[in-house]
Amino acid sequence: MKKFLDNFSFPVLIILAVLLGSAPLGSQPHLIEKINMLMAGTLVQPLDIFDLLMHSAPFVLLFIKTLMYFKSNSLS
Repeated sequence: MKKFLDNFSFPVLIILAVLLGSAPLGSQPHLIEKINMLMAGTLVQPLDIFDLLMHSAPFVLLFIKTLMYFKSNSLS
């Protein structure tokens, strides 16, 4: 996992998280819509589940990379 995350710099992950997290720009972001559907228990369509995973992936990767960064810096 570390090798995979080393391919992405922090600025790239931040830009991806902002762009995919706020898409589409004209209306309610898909990520917010899918999280609301998940909380309401209406997230049942495979396309909606895929959409949630796609829009949240950069946030998850950024979170994991940040944890790994701080963990490696605290050891040295």
